[in-house]
Amino acid sequence: MEKKPIGAYVKHNYFDRDQNGNIRSKKPYTVDKLAYDPDRDLYYCPSGEPMDSIGTRNPRTGTGFGQTITLYRARSCEGCPLRPQCHQQQGNRIIQVNHNLNRLKRQAEKRLKSKRGIKKRKQRCHDVEPVFGNIKHNHGFKRFMLRGLDKVNLEIGLLALAHNLRKRAS
Repeated sequence: MEKKPIGAYVKHNYFDRDQNGNIRSKKPYTVDKLAYDPDRDLYYCPSGEPMDSIGTRNPRTGTGFGQTITLYRARSCEGCPLRPQCHQQQGNRIIQVNHNLNRLKRQAEKRLKSKRGIKKRKQRCHDVEPVFGNIKHNHGFKRFMLRGLDKVNLEIGLLALAHNLRKRAS
């Protein structure tokens, strides 16, 4: 969507959870709450100590999407009073950060919290969700039978056509 001028108003998987203060307050030392210095490329642990970058890895997701994960390690967790609440790892705390994913989440959050984004989120429950619910529940569609993008596009097109014909007939 970045390559094409498309404004996406789709929630990421943790959007609702991030909006809930009760859930966020239960884990005060998660990676997203640590301070980051982009100029020096380091995080600061909850006690204020720097966490240096120790390298990157490039795994693929289950769907084959490539990621770049940067690893950061605290310099010394020994004797830290926050250690029991901060982490349970052997040795110093190591965190894994996907900077590109974080950037995309920030963009999505900014869009979704705008006036237009709030309006689109409210409208979704009236426009889109009933159609998916009808196709899944009333017509028993749980998964695609075909594989490959072209075949899936064809299958979803046929489902949409059938849905629209049913709607038109009633």
